[in-house]
Amino acid sequence: MRIEHVAVYVNDLEGARGFFETYFGATATSAYHNPNTGLRTHFLTFGSATEGEARLEIMTRPGLDDPSKSTMRTGYTHLAFTLGSHEAVDELTARLAADGYEVLSGPRTTGDGYYESSVLGFENINIEITA
Repeated sequence: MRIEHVAVYVNDLEGARGFFETYFGATATSAYHNPNTGLRTHFLTFGSATEGEARLEIMTRPGLDDPSKSTMRTGYTHLAFTLGSHEAVDELTARLAADGYEVLSGPRTTGDGYYESSVLGFENINIEITA
């Protein structure tokens, strides 16, 4: 058994697609649209994704509820991307910060040995960036 994909609702579908393409090397599928419900989606793959790797589905539709996005809540808390090196974590974290995204923590080595940072990305999606 494996996780096939995770889905995130966003208000601005194309803005979210652009964010993940720009900062995380995502490749998006063609947009899907269900005219009956208004649902619009893209599936995103990352880097040199191979069959069997998890994907991210970004979705939007009319009438979404958009409550406060506290980072300390039950349920979904973050998306994590591994970049392969401390330098890559440092560089991407600095790039996101320079582009106006809030760095919540790091880069740092955590108590369990991960080198990571945490950034509030597009539409306040909490993203963990690891080495």
